[in-house]
Amino acid sequence: MNLHDKPFKAIESGLKTIEMRLNDIKRQKIKVDDFIEFTNTKSQKKIYCVVNSINKYKDFVELYKHYDKSSLGYKENETANPSDMSTYYSKEDIARYGVLAIEIKKL
Repeated sequence: MNLHDKPFKAIESGLKTIEMRLNDIKRQKIKVDDFIEFTNTKSQKKIYCVVNSINKYKDFVELYKHYDKSSLGYKENETANPSDMSTYYSKEDIARYGVLAIEIKKL
């Protein structure tokens, strides 16, 4: 999976432990104990994580209610806002597929 620089570094540092994605056809294949290779879109650096759990939600508003902001990759001085995900996904796709909280652990 590709990641922008900021979320990549948050996973790399151990801060971010929940990867949020659209529950599209590709992500529906992810299972607990799978390995995910994340690629930084800026540097092309790679990190590897194992999937510890997967939780499904109807939208990012519901997902954000279940996790603390640091596990989602936000710093203490940042506001966790579900609308941030509109940068990546359309309202139509979110309504069609729902979303996932993929709990990961860096290897």
